[in-house]
Amino acid sequence: MAIWFHKEIPLSLLAHFGKGTMTEFLGLEWLAVGDDFLKAKIPVDQRTIQPYGLLHGGASCVLAETVGSVASTLVVDPEKFICVGLEINANHIRGAKSGFVTATAMPLHLGSSTHVWDIKLHDDEGRLTCVSRHTVAVLPKNKVNF
Repeated sequence: MAIWFHKEIPLSLLAHFGKGTMTEFLGLEWLAVGDDFLKAKIPVDQRTIQPYGLLHGGASCVLAETVGSVASTLVVDPEKFICVGLEINANHIRGAKSGFVTATAMPLHLGSSTHVWDIKLHDDEGRLTCVSRHTVAVLPKNKVNF
């Protein structure tokens, strides 16, 4: 059974997330929405590498946090709630020098005020490059004052 608020989520719907933001600059592309996972990728190129030519750890964190936060947004009623990152950690397992890195977010906890996501990043050969845990705050829209 799908965990999403709206049971059918076309990839085209996700295209508006991140317009004009860092994720658009980094070239994030949405790949799949499953019953209990969300998947996206970024290229390993001049926008996302560090001076040694490896994928920058910060780019891995941007990818992980984006996929986790958008996944939370898809779980809640968007008319009543917004979802924002509360905490992220990342363990960088293997460097990537080219191609793409793909993130898959799956829920560990879907509560009324917080969500916790397990996010794994893999390179084009399917090798684990990073593991991340992302905690998201679920905030009532009528109480948010940004």
